[in-house]
Amino acid sequence: MSFLPCSMRRPHIAASYGLRFVATASFLLLAFMVSTTARVNAQQAPQKGTQVVLLGTGNPSPDPDRAGPAVAIVVNGSAYLVDMGAGVVRRATAAARKGVTALGVRNLKIAFVTHLHSDHTIGYPDLITTPAIMGRGGPLEIYGPKGLKAMTDNILKAFSADIDIRLNGLEHGNPEAYKVNVHEIEPGVVYKDANVTVKAFLVPHGSWPQAFGYRFETADRTIVISGDTAPSQSVIDNCNGCDILLHEVYSVAGVSKRTADEQKYFANFHTSTYELAELAAKARPKLLVLYHQMPLTSTFEVLLKELQDRYKGKVISGSDLDIF
Repeated sequence: MSFLPCSMRRPHIAASYGLRFVATASFLLLAFMVSTTARVNAQQAPQKGTQVVLLGTGNPSPDPDRAGPAVAIVVNGSAYLVDMGAGVVRRATAAARKGVTALGVRNLKIAFVTHLHSDHTIGYPDLITTPAIMGRGGPLEIYGPKGLKAMTDNILKAFSADIDIRLNGLEHGNPEAYKVNVHEIEPGVVYKDANVTVKAFLVPHGSWPQAFGYRFETADRTIVISGDTAPSQSVIDNCNGCDILLHEVYSVAGVSKRTADEQKYFANFHTSTYELAELAAKARPKLLVLYHQMPLTSTFEVLLKELQDRYKGKVISGSDLDIF
């Protein structure tokens, strides 16, 4: 019986195994390099066309499954935010991890505000500071109603000590990244670049002197966002067969169990499922997406059914991080 190692007894076999091992290792290394390169290129290459990303579909109720109102329109790798509800930056980062790389934190540079209710703006300090901390290369450009400049100045004042330490302490932050250029707007075209034309239009939202909806026109899509509004002819006119209409809504069954004063509030500030069914039939969107949904004492399922019983177009009850 031989006690020689296998490699000494059968050198041709050992050599064969060695060659196979080297070939397999080389193949795996090559596959890894190709895969890694593809992933890097996918992350660096701007995505073509238009995407609508729901960053938050909630309302003032602190639902842990729904961040505060926020939508991203992504066009050819550039991101345009509408509203800044609670959790907006973290939801944008979650979308970036899902593949919408334009919503990486450093890319959050342009935003539009429908109105100044707290649930639509509570994430504003986060949108100013977090991307600046993480390396945004320049100022935040923000568009919205009168009062936005005062809100911005007060936020910057509230965080002035934090900003001072980050700029003049050991972080040596970029002062440009902490600047906010505020544009208080009127109805009409408020923004235009190579990707998109953005039109603002007034909507009725109870006691607010100014509340806006927005129409985004890109090369391949027209998207209308209602903002918070009672039923409005301006939404119908600006959609007029648009590709996607994002509209707020509350449940008729849900509101029926509220007090008379609460019912009056909802009737003046928001749009019921029955009213939205009538509005959408006139606006004729190719797709109706519900956001800022308010089931109240009802459920999301009942809310959707109320609408579908009266509206036969294509409709989706939106959830956070849905992409259209």
